[in-house]
Amino acid sequence: SAMASSALQFKTNYAVSSKIEPFYKGGKVQISKDERYMFCTCGTRVNVLEVGTGKIFSSIEQEDQEDITCFSLSPDDETLVTASRALLLKQWDWKQSTCLRSWRAIHNTPVASMSFDPTSTLLATGGCDSTIKIWDVLKQYCTHNLKGSSGVVHLVEFHPDAERLQLFSSSADYGIRVWDLRRSQCTCVLQSHFSAVTSLAFSCNGDTLVSSGRDKICTVWDLKSSKAVRTVPVYEAVEAVVLVPEGEDFPQIGVKSKGLHFITAGSKGVLRVWEASTSRCIFTQALSDTPTPENDGRAEEEVEQLSLTHALLLATSARLAVVTAEHNILLYELSSLSVQQQFVGYNDEVLDVKFLGRKDSHIVVATNSPQLKVFELSTCNCQILYGHTDTVLAVDVFRKGRMFVSCAKDRTVRVWRMHLESGLVACVAQGSGHVSAIGSIACSRLKENFLVSGSQDCTIKVWELPESFGAGGQTGIAEQIVARVTEKGHDKDVNSLAISPNDKLVASGSQDRTAKLWSLTNLSLLGVFRGHRRGIWCVQFSPLDQVLASSSADGTVKLWSLQDFSCLKTFEGHDASVLKVIFLSRGMQLLTSGSDGLLKLWTIKTNECVKTLDAHQDKVWGLHTSSKDNMVVTGSVDSSIILWEDVTEKELLEEQVKREDQILKLQELSNLLLEGRYLKALGLAISLDQPHTVLRVIKGIRQGESGHRKVEETITRLRQDQKESVLRYCAVWNTNARSCLDAQVVIQVLLQHESPELLLQYQGVRGILEGLLPYTERHMQRIGRLMQASMFLDYLWQKMRKGPGLIVILDICYPFKMASSLIIVAHIFILEM
Repeated sequence: SAMASSALQFKTNYAVSSKIEPFYKGGKVQISKDERYMFCTCGTRVNVLEVGTGKIFSSIEQEDQEDITCFSLSPDDETLVTASRALLLKQWDWKQSTCLRSWRAIHNTPVASMSFDPTSTLLATGGCDSTIKIWDVLKQYCTHNLKGSSGVVHLVEFHPDAERLQLFSSSADYGIRVWDLRRSQCTCVLQSHFSAVTSLAFSCNGDTLVSSGRDKICTVWDLKSSKAVRTVPVYEAVEAVVLVPEGEDFPQIGVKSKGLHFITAGSKGVLRVWEASTSRCIFTQALSDTPTPENDGRAEEEVEQLSLTHALLLATSARLAVVTAEHNILLYELSSLSVQQQFVGYNDEVLDVKFLGRKDSHIVVATNSPQLKVFELSTCNCQILYGHTDTVLAVDVFRKGRMFVSCAKDRTVRVWRMHLESGLVACVAQGSGHVSAIGSIACSRLKENFLVSGSQDCTIKVWELPESFGAGGQTGIAEQIVARVTEKGHDKDVNSLAISPNDKLVASGSQDRTAKLWSLTNLSLLGVFRGHRRGIWCVQFSPLDQVLASSSADGTVKLWSLQDFSCLKTFEGHDASVLKVIFLSRGMQLLTSGSDGLLKLWTIKTNECVKTLDAHQDKVWGLHTSSKDNMVVTGSVDSSIILWEDVTEKELLEEQVKREDQILKLQELSNLLLEGRYLKALGLAISLDQPHTVLRVIKGIRQGESGHRKVEETITRLRQDQKESVLRYCAVWNTNARSCLDAQVVIQVLLQHESPELLLQYQGVRGILEGLLPYTERHMQRIGRLMQASMFLDYLWQKMRKGPGLIVILDICYPFKMASSLIIVAHIFILEM
């Protein structure tokens, strides 16, 4: 019966459990002195990441929604200053995310570079207007305005020895200017580079400087003589140079002698170690998993993607942080330059996402990139998988969750395996044969023995995986696989493929508006599903029934019979293309995602949309449910990945607890009224937020002896928020003749005991007063008429004592249409008799 009850439990709602969102979109990255936090620019924000967990610690955002052009954290980790396009500088208490002050930058154009001096008191800003300003952050004024650079000042750096009061800068003329701040002038220009100078690194004693440039050289300078000691050709555009800590040996990376050694990061995407005295490269990082660009005309573009943009030394923990052009941030151990942690700053457009690993511990994500990303959900730690040479379009995971397949624009399919213990993923097989981009892929369901791919060349291919493959294949070299059978399946792109639960059938959905069913043994066509008015984006087999679901650009989802290929049901409700559809609740429900960012949950039997989930801003291409059916992951073009949890049971339980709680409270309420504990009773009734229950309590108090006084005592002892609620309820009671007197009694108490100023501070008081006035005037008029009638009766009574006349009385009373007055008169008459 437990099985039955769980099967009958339809899902009614999902809630966002966590998100993987962009935190770095290019620009500066800085790591705090204590090495616990990483600061990254992300549009209008600076995000502060905990290095240990990869979680966002805080997010500092400009209120004016202007992009941040530059920022700097002081060496004492206390002060963060940001510069925005609005030409404002802001100083932040970054741990509290509060802005302490802001001031005009005095630059005429945005600030391009920024740096603190070693004492954390002076801040240098380099502008796009070719000036440099120095600010005293403590005394809050501009101390220097240095002119003479040409073009954008993209680099400012103080000399590490605060005593020297020297500033180094570089701009569009490729020279490195040395400024003496005591004399406010440029003492010399270090000329050596023929292209932009990208970074500066100072030796411990402060007498040697290494500069790097995009002209593929690094220059070693003697600062005493201001001369270039050595020019090292490094054969790549260098974006960052870091000095290897002096006086320590790092034999694994070739540092075996004393003397100056430095590490370069640049366009080739690998770190290299250089010995300054001999200009030799003594170590090149072997990234076995990064592809070496083939020289087929794509090489330049390829290099662009792999390029490294920043390198930062974490001296205390002997690590190196490296930022890539694809917005990934990697932490390496300095001693071996091996990867320790990887953070993905920006996923770009998410094209597909699937759960992976035993118990769905990971997700694999295809973003607008040749690299796949595998996230461990508990830590957000990420592995970047190299192999494809063009954008990966789709992924699918085998049932056991440790092997998965991917297909890409590079016209290849790849098979990947995750090592169960280490969680590391490696490519174990690849196949090529399609002549266009491969947009869809699906794995066998029972065993890990084949996969099917569909391409923009309109063909479908079935690929066999060798039997030995699941167990062996630990050689580290990807096996080549070939397609067993190929079939021209459609007239246009094959957008989606699905394999039936018994591995006997494959369904395909195409841009040509049809879905087709094929036998897997020889790809013979079994039937065509016709009925969609636009291209089909997704097809899925039901896990239990002989049914296929399809979703289309015509905004509908259809269910088809596998027996006679007829359309069984159509689900309408999306206002845009339906990009993905999956079955839930053992094939009894559907979840769909649209190009407007909405998800919809459907119950098949009733055809109704149970819930619409709105958390994405753009097309949702990725949609997958976990093996236990309790989590869903979605990925969107808005570059966010969202994990949803099924909150149906949770919400049912909450509802049940709420109901039980109400029953108990109502019971307690009647007990309190019986015991005459009015204050507590009224407080409880208000907490239930039921106006009629509060009215019952007020009526109960008024009916007792000296009721009015007790009402007064009880109301005046309420808290202000409770008085606000009661006043709100009064506006409702006042509309009804049966309860208006109770309302008026309460209003009278409030007006007598609360000052008008205090009443005006009540929440929503204006609306309440507007509701009270017209009805109160109406009650006044009614009471006025009653007064008139009673005075008339009084007059009649006087007259009747002289000589009764029943007929006359009835005639006179009739115009008042008041049964009550008739009864009174009748009573008087009888008494007289």
